[in-house]
Amino acid sequence: MFTTSKQPRKQRKARYNAPLHQKQKFMGARLSSDLSVKYNTRSAPVITGDTVTVMRGDYKGVSGKVEKVDLHAGVINVSGVVSTKVNGEEVPRPIYPSVVMITKLELKDKTREERIRGKE
Repeated sequence: MFTTSKQPRKQRKARYNAPLHQKQKFMGARLSSDLSVKYNTRSAPVITGDTVTVMRGDYKGVSGKVEKVDLHAGVINVSGVVSTKVNGEEVPRPIYPSVVMITKLELKDKTREERIRGKE
């Protein structure tokens, strides 16, 4: 990371107070095995429009598109991952990007594929 302290409280504080261009680096998720072989890398940053599968937690196995990426909180919203409020309203449940695996990439941005591709 960007701090030299070993203390967990200072590590957490550094992540919380990091500027957005550094928080973007925390938004990586694992690629599926076929994408990993194709792009020669294990992980990639999650963006809106990617299709992901939840790997851990209450929503394990749920697949959906990424609807929102929140850099300030460090979480993403996935379609199909919702919590029900007491009044019956369904609200998106934010999850951490480290919990998901990218199964399909959103490649509208022409340079994204080049950025993801690992060293050949």
